[in-house]
Amino acid sequence: MIILKNVTLRRGSKVLLDKTSVTLNPGEKVGLVGRNGAGKSSLFAVLNGTLHEDGGEFSIPAQWRMSQVAQDMPETSQSATDFVVEGDTSLLAAQTEVTAAEDSEDGMRMAHAYMALHDAGAHDAPARAQALILGLGFSVAELDQPVNSFSGGWRMRLQLARALMCPSDLLLLDEPTNHLDLDALVWLEAWLKHYAGTIVVISHDREFLDAVTDVTLHIDQGKLVRYGGNYSKFEDMRSEQMLLQQAAHAKQQEKAAHLQKFIDRFKAKASKAKQAQSRVKALERMEKIAPMLADAEFQFQFKEPASLPNPMLSMSGASFGYPAAPDAPAGTPPSVIVQNINRSVLAGQRIGILGANGQGKSTLVKTIAGALQATAGEIITGKGLNIGYFSQQELDVVRPEETPLEHMIRLVRDTPAATRPSAMDCREQGLRNFLGTFNFNGDMVKQKVGSMSGGEKARLVLCMIVWQRPNLLLLDEPTNHLDLATREALSVALNEFEGSVMLVSHDRALLRSVCDEFWLVSRGGMSDFDGDLDDYQVYLLDEAKRQRETAASARKAA
Repeated sequence: MIILKNVTLRRGSKVLLDKTSVTLNPGEKVGLVGRNGAGKSSLFAVLNGTLHEDGGEFSIPAQWRMSQVAQDMPETSQSATDFVVEGDTSLLAAQTEVTAAEDSEDGMRMAHAYMALHDAGAHDAPARAQALILGLGFSVAELDQPVNSFSGGWRMRLQLARALMCPSDLLLLDEPTNHLDLDALVWLEAWLKHYAGTIVVISHDREFLDAVTDVTLHIDQGKLVRYGGNYSKFEDMRSEQMLLQQAAHAKQQEKAAHLQKFIDRFKAKASKAKQAQSRVKALERMEKIAPMLADAEFQFQFKEPASLPNPMLSMSGASFGYPAAPDAPAGTPPSVIVQNINRSVLAGQRIGILGANGQGKSTLVKTIAGALQATAGEIITGKGLNIGYFSQQELDVVRPEETPLEHMIRLVRDTPAATRPSAMDCREQGLRNFLGTFNFNGDMVKQKVGSMSGGEKARLVLCMIVWQRPNLLLLDEPTNHLDLATREALSVALNEFEGSVMLVSHDRALLRSVCDEFWLVSRGGMSDFDGDLDDYQVYLLDEAKRQRETAASARKAA
């Protein structure tokens, strides 16, 4: 088991853990939660040995094998399959020993080495690696592509597959869902449920935590507090704890006030001095119960749209895809992913866009937003349509060398005068005040965006969208870098928004909370999805199974 006993942990002058203790048992699936900066990643560093406690005792079984996702971006021309196979450290060690044994020409050593290689699963290692790669959303055609041909998010998926490939007794996962679509997320949940070892996971996805974990470890004011149960159970128990502690605090304050009143009344009387002194000591001995302070909440709201055209837009015979590459031969047709769509988006509709990875969800949203042109047909927009678009790559669009205030000033300059807010709101102080509502206070408005966290950048993008007063929100994975509190604030704001919403997200809590209907993008077309998200998860698992069977058939044919 993992034991922390009276552990103190500092980063610089800041005390993250203060003489705190906890025990984690073999096979437990632990969700590690706490506000940003509380020390979650630092505790991970203690668990993996890259950081040592400043006080107390920490122990972990010496024989435990540990695996975690490497945070570096791999730069290699290895195929995706070979890269993931190398994550199996036991297999690599066995292969190294076979090479050494063959060089030694020691028959007995070679026999043992070949047996160890077989026991390490050399015969099916490529198949196991490919099952992981396909489960995380890659296509069969991408199994043999070089790692450095993929974008950053896809390379991080390969790092995750590599960590899962490694035989381990302890698996550390820090925000494993950030780069995943919902289909890959559902697959990962199923995989983790069958993992036999101990898991410690940091995540801001409450449904993922609920599905995977059976223990919640909360870092709160320098203490590690263990709760039996998943995240929802933790929230319930913590709410009860807060009520009880607040009541105990109030009762103690009342008792302390009563003692102090006696002391103040009789401390000058000789006949009562002894009794007064006794009460002074009782007051000093009283173990202070602190008032229960909830983590600071973040809230925002979308402004009322200036108009609500109905329909917002209409798609007539529309097809979506990408134009031919600039170096393609003349006359090369565009790459079409979704075609012949005849649909309208009405005022007030709240649509969740579903579909397995690569089916065209983001392509659809990009085209409606105007970032791509329809490859056929037309998209007719309603008069006064004002789109607020959050793309998966939006954090790459913010300018790292600029400050939040400079982003807002540029936004004012680029917004037509007729659609700007009042002149007062467009002045510097008005922009500062508006940034403050998104927790950009004081000197933060002049901090370079490049030095900010992913969550802060995402908040800035939301801030800019809200300022534009849209009536149609196109949100493509808006929660990737948001913590639980900000996700909750986004959910509340979207539910109060009076315009229309089209949402692509792997955050099922957000989809459940916001969307009234679902459109399914699948196999080149789009249709209504009549089931709920639980039905959709079954659909995704069936699709994943079909893809694995296709890959297996392709391997046999080869």
